[in-house]
Amino acid sequence: MLVLERHELTVSELIAILQLPQSTISRHLKVLGEDGWVTSRADGTSRYYRMVDAPGDLASRLWTVVRDDAEHTPGAEQDRARQLSIIADRRRRSREYFSSVAGQWDEVRADLFGAQVDLQLALAMLDPAATVGDLGCGSGHLAELLAPHVARVIAVDASAEMLATARERLSTVANVEVRMSDLERLPIESGSLDIGICSLVLHYVADPARVLAEAYRAIKADGRLIVIDMTPHDREDLRHAMGHAWTGFSEQQIRAWLGEVGFSSVQWRPLPADPAARGPGLFVAHATRR
Repeated sequence: MLVLERHELTVSELIAILQLPQSTISRHLKVLGEDGWVTSRADGTSRYYRMVDAPGDLASRLWTVVRDDAEHTPGAEQDRARQLSIIADRRRRSREYFSSVAGQWDEVRADLFGAQVDLQLALAMLDPAATVGDLGCGSGHLAELLAPHVARVIAVDASAEMLATARERLSTVANVEVRMSDLERLPIESGSLDIGICSLVLHYVADPARVLAEAYRAIKADGRLIVIDMTPHDREDLRHAMGHAWTGFSEQQIRAWLGEVGFSSVQWRPLPADPAARGPGLFVAHATRR
């Protein structure tokens, strides 16, 4: 009981700590489990045992008396030393593994859990009651990512072709509404969005300040706007091949436009460069509607 009070342990670990046969350990665990002193959980092929946190008023009083007598015996001290060694060995094995894969850990983690595991962690921090506007939703990729984490997504785009793709992608997602409109005239009620997002869209519009003003109208007081776009660049091929109206935006431009339309608490930062990306650098800016 003393060792199970400190850590949950497997039968093989209890054998090593208590220096008792497996049959004895298993018999005692069975009795302790039936009487409500010990609980267990399965983890793969292993089963871990631990002392019940609150075995009951009478049992708790009894354990207090017995524990005081047992804790300072020579046998208990030796058990504790062996237990500390077992726990230290667990940690050592983990450290050895991470030491061996440190250089490849990102690839290992992506292979095990997917490349978007960190993105899903960030999305889970959103308010589940929020209404989010995906302003310039394109094919609906971002709206699809947002939908499981918020109450409602309003996805807006001016391209009929893009919206056809978005509607197909989002056809089974109940809390996403897809609407066709220019971003300068959003089909969204004033003050109805908790968060507005303009992701890689401002460089396509002729008047970004007007789009930001419309976003301000649609966002409620204390709501937020998030802008992701390109930093200034000299890639004229993007203007001609992809119809970009702007070759990126400086921090000063974004701050000025957001301030002019009424946003406050503006923050701007460049995003880390992705070595595999062939496009210009990106920034993220966010601001609050007061």
